[in-house]
Amino acid sequence: MGLPWWQTLLNNGMAKWGGVGAYFCFLMTALGVTAGAHRLWSHRSYKAKLPLRIFLAAANSMAFQNDIYEWSRDHRVHHKYSETDADPHNARRGFFFSHIGWLFVRKHRDVIEKGRKLDFTDLLDDPVVRFQRKYYKSSVVLMCFVIPTVVPWYLWGESLWNAYFLASILRYTISLNVTWLVNSAAHMYGNRPYDKYINPRQNTFVTLGAIGEGFHNYHHTFPFDYSASELGLKFNPTTWFIDFMFWLGLVTDRKQAPKEMIQARKERTGDGSA
Repeated sequence: MGLPWWQTLLNNGMAKWGGVGAYFCFLMTALGVTAGAHRLWSHRSYKAKLPLRIFLAAANSMAFQNDIYEWSRDHRVHHKYSETDADPHNARRGFFFSHIGWLFVRKHRDVIEKGRKLDFTDLLDDPVVRFQRKYYKSSVVLMCFVIPTVVPWYLWGESLWNAYFLASILRYTISLNVTWLVNSAAHMYGNRPYDKYINPRQNTFVTLGAIGEGFHNYHHTFPFDYSASELGLKFNPTTWFIDFMFWLGLVTDRKQAPKEMIQARKERTGDGSA
């Protein structure tokens, strides 16, 4: 015999809450990378007050993609030497290498040698970055695996296995690949309305998955812009989050590329697609 209607309804409700919990963890994970390690610490495109920096550092530990210092260091080298041997995930070496292969091999000597010439002292001047780096392994175990598993189990009775698989393992796997697509797909597929002479492209698929990070031709043309895209009617949840934090008073000094600068760049180096 089948389950009573009320038990079926309850089970379906728990399954939905399990999915909601997993997606919430995905969004938090993504923000730890996009709003945190990327736009705040790598590019200094806005300033964040201490409570927000603590939240973003915790979310970054949930992402488990190296600590803020290492992530930002590699990203700055990537921008400085994009598509050369000094680029940690040089897309000219192919999709697989730029997506995940670069993590399986030793860094090219140019990445190490030229990376040493850049200044990263500002990162370690932030006590939040220092704290997360010091306790990174413990924070990853807690934020990436323990909390996403225990909270659904404790709050709404999700089985430990379901919570662990959905909110920890599956969420972590998807978030990793979404981030890597910015390095691979967004450097190979799409249009180049701002600068046709560089590899990074505008990629809608990556934008949807990486909550606003797929406007990559724009980002590499104007890396200082906090929105990583033109403001307006564009799907960019990370920008919406930063703007909301600004409204709350937790964000200041958002840097933007002036419209005149953007238009002039389109006319001078764009491919005419926008």
